[in-house]
Amino acid sequence: MNRMHLKRWIKHLSTSRRAVRRAFPASTLTAIEAAVSKSERTHCGEIRFAVEASLEPHALHARKSARARALEVFAMLGVWDTAANNGVLIYVLLADRSVEIIADRGYNDWVSPGEWAAICVAMHRLFSEGRFEEGSIEGIRLVGELIRRHFPWEPGTRNDNELPNRPAVL
Repeated sequence: MNRMHLKRWIKHLSTSRRAVRRAFPASTLTAIEAAVSKSERTHCGEIRFAVEASLEPHALHARKSARARALEVFAMLGVWDTAANNGVLIYVLLADRSVEIIADRGYNDWVSPGEWAAICVAMHRLFSEGRFEEGSIEGIRLVGELIRRHFPWEPGTRNDNELPNRPAVL
């Protein structure tokens, strides 16, 4: 096992759900839920936020990346299953200090990977300062701006809430 892989194992084995509760206490989860609800009133997309403390040992052994886990969570939470293929997952893997955004295929022709990556960088900057609530809300705001550009809500049309707005703590 190389040194970097060993460090990752140690981080994951020492990052518990307690670390998630410290970084994302109930008040922060409520603020995130409110930010998603507010954002979704301005567009026809769906935002889902998920945070996970660490990966299971079998995933670490397989050297699973945060991106690969985010893709699994995208499927597990049904973010892909929106009528207009316009769901977006914001995934935080606390042990890796990683933020991943997975967007459904409805965005492929409209939003570049660099635009999603810039949002991850903005969130990571705030997270690195210990500002998890502000980073999460900023990420939701920025994702909402991109969605609004391509899936705007028009008054008088239905705007069903297809996915839960409450963050998933995995």
